[in-house]
Amino acid sequence: MKVNTRISEYIDAQPERKRREMRELHDVIMRLMPGCRLWFLDGKDERGRTVSNPNIGYGLQTMTYADGKTREFYRIGLSANTTGISVYIMGLEDRTYLAETYGGRIGKASVTGYCIKFSTLSKVNLDILEAAMRDGIERTST
Repeated sequence: MKVNTRISEYIDAQPERKRREMRELHDVIMRLMPGCRLWFLDGKDERGRTVSNPNIGYGLQTMTYADGKTREFYRIGLSANTTGISVYIMGLEDRTYLAETYGGRIGKASVTGYCIKFSTLSKVNLDILEAAMRDGIERTST
């Protein structure tokens, strides 16, 4: 199945409010990263066990692990969770950067090393969320 179809089906399967907000965020990310590689990860490992929520990925970067191994992965991620939506900004070297730079201005959201989690878009400042994504894209550009 094509990745665009899987993304559409995933978003369409969400409750109405979350579906609307995920479409809005998908459009924002596509505007920030036109023509980017799209990913859909179903949240299952190679043995078929669920290890995470399904997520949509945007862009491409090569991540290098401490042992020197590398892996291609997305730069921005989007996922529904039980309490709302998560936006992942992958590849930032400084694990305190997002929280220190955007945590106090983004609104009612949990901001960790690479994840911005919120219950609904109405609780966050979309301009700040977009700025965080744009910043992450610029910082992980090669």
